[in-house]
Amino acid sequence: MPELLPNHENPTKLTSASQPVGVMDSGVGGISVLKHIHALLPDEDLIYVADSKYAPYGSKTAAEITERCFAVADFLIAQHVKALVVACNTATAAAIDAMRQKYTIPIIGMEPAVKPAASASKNGVIGVLATVGTLKSAQFAALLESYGRNVKVVTQGCTGLVECVERGELHNENTKALIQQYCAPLLTEGADTIVLGCTHYPFVKAAIREVVGEHVTLIDTGAAVAQQLKRQLTESQLITTETQPAEVTFWTNSEAENAEKIMGALWGKSVTVGRI
Repeated sequence: MPELLPNHENPTKLTSASQPVGVMDSGVGGISVLKHIHALLPDEDLIYVADSKYAPYGSKTAAEITERCFAVADFLIAQHVKALVVACNTATAAAIDAMRQKYTIPIIGMEPAVKPAASASKNGVIGVLATVGTLKSAQFAALLESYGRNVKVVTQGCTGLVECVERGELHNENTKALIQQYCAPLLTEGADTIVLGCTHYPFVKAAIREVVGEHVTLIDTGAAVAQQLKRQLTESQLITTETQPAEVTFWTNSEAENAEKIMGALWGKSVTVGRI
């Protein structure tokens, strides 16, 4: 069985269009992005790794997050992926530059959708739900500097919400109470557009909608990331020409016995999950 260990000697090998795409996250949240990728690129083989043993990343230092990203990426490189999607806002903010220096394959990251939210807002007030790590990052500060100048941006760190999704608790009272607590300040400030700034949050979108109402626009970046992946694969001539059904493979280092059940529920059908 493959081991998920730091391996900074692992070279990036030559890539071909028939190789799979790797998708990684601190846990199961990136499955929300994986679904967009599979819908847009149904012929591409995909390998998903949930680093759930170390979730959430939001409370870790940039150095700790980078170490985990290298470990997961090395595992995926060993599976001969042709491109890598970092389906985690916090990991992108902390580690994407170092990853692009280390690896030569295309690497696509995530960032909170401040720019499209600013365009979508009718009253100029947008809210951002994200992990504390994302909100404190230099990358997020740069986003605000570039796209948040002409709007009021109200941010809210959502401690504990990632863990709810990791446990598969999408509809229970504790999850709803957290969502109510975190959305309240955004609504008080009059936000008419809210950015889901963590890939775990689309899985509780229905609960968020119940709290904020139909008049608030909710924005996540999964579809945009899938489009960016398609662009980069096309530019690199790495779009598959295979016509047989694509294979989607799941791996996790979660110690939870029900990890396979949770990942299957989020994916939308039962899956076999490898343990690493």
